[in-house]
Amino acid sequence: MAQQTEFSPALLDYVRAVSLRDDEILSDLRKETVELPMGRAMQVMAEEAQFLALLVALIGARTVVEVGTFTGYSTLCMARALPTGGRLITVDISEKWPVIAKPYWQRAGVADRIDVRIGAATDVLTTLATELAPAGADLIFVDADKAGYPAYYEKALQLARPGGLIAIDNTVFFGRVVDENASDADTVAVRELNAALLEDDRVDLAMLSMADGLTLARKR
Repeated sequence: MAQQTEFSPALLDYVRAVSLRDDEILSDLRKETVELPMGRAMQVMAEEAQFLALLVALIGARTVVEVGTFTGYSTLCMARALPTGGRLITVDISEKWPVIAKPYWQRAGVADRIDVRIGAATDVLTTLATELAPAGADLIFVDADKAGYPAYYEKALQLARPGGLIAIDNTVFFGRVVDENASDADTVAVRELNAALLEDDRVDLAMLSMADGLTLARKR
């Protein structure tokens, strides 16, 4: 059986050079984000955001829900992939992050596709399950506080339409999931979700070893 290639920094640079489609708006937003405290660690990698946009287009998504806005980089990429009339609802606990994001969304011409909801993610997702019924959401991207992941997943599964896709970021959590000494709430929650997903017959599953781990769960 073929083994996975180990991607050295040079090989990763090559992959980005031949596949990453960047522009000034995306680059400017990344530069502003890395200047923030924990900005580099919390920002979605450019190639991952491009992959999320591809997923939006591949499944023909018209309604996307994002749990965790931060500075809106993945929001921007996915919103660009939506068709005319498409809608992206992004949820964050703090108003300060969309304030940073909105000028970039406006520059990209997608601000009218983005609906910002501020509040606890479980509460907002509960509201959206009623609001979007019976159609539900086509794609849900989860990238918020890790301790809340098990609860967010269950809410996302209720919200997703049959055949809808749930994408969960940071599912190897900086490698901490295999560190036996890591017992903090965030790491434990990610481990628990990963284990539960393997046994969850409500979804089809793939865990991708890209970025910080990206898990895809398709609702059956």
